[in-house]
Amino acid sequence: MEIYSLCERQIIEYHKTDSVDAEQHNPFGKETFEALLWEKSWVDTVQWHLEDLVRPADVDPVYALQLKRRIDASNQHRTNLVEQIDDHYYSLFKGVAPLPDARINTETPAWAVDRLSILALKIYHFQIEAHRGDEAHRAKCQQKLDTLLTQRTDLTLAIDQLLDDLAAGCRIMKLYRQMKMYNDPSLNPSLYKR
Repeated sequence: MEIYSLCERQIIEYHKTDSVDAEQHNPFGKETFEALLWEKSWVDTVQWHLEDLVRPADVDPVYALQLKRRIDASNQHRTNLVEQIDDHYYSLFKGVAPLPDARINTETPAWAVDRLSILALKIYHFQIEAHRGDEAHRAKCQQKLDTLLTQRTDLTLAIDQLLDDLAAGCRIMKLYRQMKMYNDPSLNPSLYKR
């Protein structure tokens, strides 16, 4: 699937600096679908590494809180990007008349793409781990990597099938919004009670 290749390419690009503060260099035209996918993958990759920074037991609490705030903002941005990706898919399929027996899918195409982006990160990092450390570590990581590669095959096929079904009217494209509350001072009691 082309989306997976794009995510893979973006992850490699990120790791040239391997810095959560690096500037994103999106190679696609600003208003293109590919640019949106690249940005989504970039946000996922940066957030993956932000979460790693907060994991050590001896992390400075003030720094950890700064990271938590940054992760929260990243989560919101990630959700907004997923919804923009779904807007793209919705515009592609809104004119398709659903067949009488058309079904609704449990997730939208963009949330499946979200899982694919995260899966690309797992595969990238397990490929490293499968070549590091002692033989037992490498074997354990290779076994997990093999499972992830199977998941990639299955997920890319499932996304392709979903898109084909939407185009054929076998499934109904609906937009769902996440309605995140944690960053909204008008909805989160911890924020509006202050």
